[in-house]
Amino acid sequence: MHVVEALQRQAVACEDLGSPMYAELCRLIVDDYEVGGPSVEVLAGYEDRSFGEAIGLRLLGAVHGLVLAGEVPELAAFYPSVGGVWDPVLGWEAFAQVLESRSGEVRSLLTQPPQTNEVGRAAALYGGLLQLVETMPLPVRLFEIGASAGLNLRADQFRYLADGTSYGPADSPVVFESAWTGRTLKPAPLRIAERVGCDIAPVNPLTEEGARTLTSYVWPDMAERLERLRGALAIARQVPADVRREGAVAFLRGMELSPGHVTVVWHSIMWQYLPADDRAAVDDRLAELGSEASESAPLARLRLEPMRRGESYEFVVELQTWPGGERRILGHAEPHGQGLVWVS
Repeated sequence: MHVVEALQRQAVACEDLGSPMYAELCRLIVDDYEVGGPSVEVLAGYEDRSFGEAIGLRLLGAVHGLVLAGEVPELAAFYPSVGGVWDPVLGWEAFAQVLESRSGEVRSLLTQPPQTNEVGRAAALYGGLLQLVETMPLPVRLFEIGASAGLNLRADQFRYLADGTSYGPADSPVVFESAWTGRTLKPAPLRIAERVGCDIAPVNPLTEEGARTLTSYVWPDMAERLERLRGALAIARQVPADVRREGAVAFLRGMELSPGHVTVVWHSIMWQYLPADDRAAVDDRLAELGSEASESAPLARLRLEPMRRGESYEFVVELQTWPGGERRILGHAEPHGQGLVWVS
């Protein structure tokens, strides 16, 4: 796929997910690229990357990071995340000027996959855990691959409102007003015994730089996402989680089951970034651990990832449990976690 097609698809995705600013910016970048503007130099070498590699989001995140750092005030005036107001004419002129004057810096940031650590996906994790402990009422050891900053390892510390029922701490700074629809879930206290994650390039949410990196990948005109992220950063300062600089395969090979606990491996919208060999190795390792699972030391895999449906993809919440290896589709959601519907 050519980068122009990838950007066009990204524009549609941004529009569908509620970011008219980024939808417009993606299309403006396409126009600029096709007339040989500054985006050509910035994207040189990335012409034939797949849509799943999210080159458009890498570029947008790199520029947003400069805005958040206060390094491009002429562009900040058009970014709602720092109090600006988007203007497609003047805003694009300022954006293009940044691409031209900071091309080397922006290019250097394209090597990093988006580190969204999207807090909205926590609803799928939390709701999935509630359904898991209905049948496995044990303390949870929570392990996340592709954990980024580990914000979603604190999913039980967020508050969720759905169908007149509330879940999670009443005083949480992260609140999902309409967390999900479909099946009504049974509120239950989640006993999280461990919170451990891995990432090949983890972000420290306790530092100013780390917080800025995470914020840079949130779309600037999506106020609710920004508010949730800021609340999750506050929680991260209070609730520890261990995120290790390690690949998913090595991480899982070092993991063992624990009697008296349900060991949960969780991942969300990261599967596409793993090479095919690594995906196969992760599946094999989980099957190996599953063969060792017992009623007193069970294993679960909980994920929110795209699943092909004909010519398109649906983002599905799937739970697999061992012993037995039973797989269940629990629900489906949008990539950022919104529109979550429980179906079983």
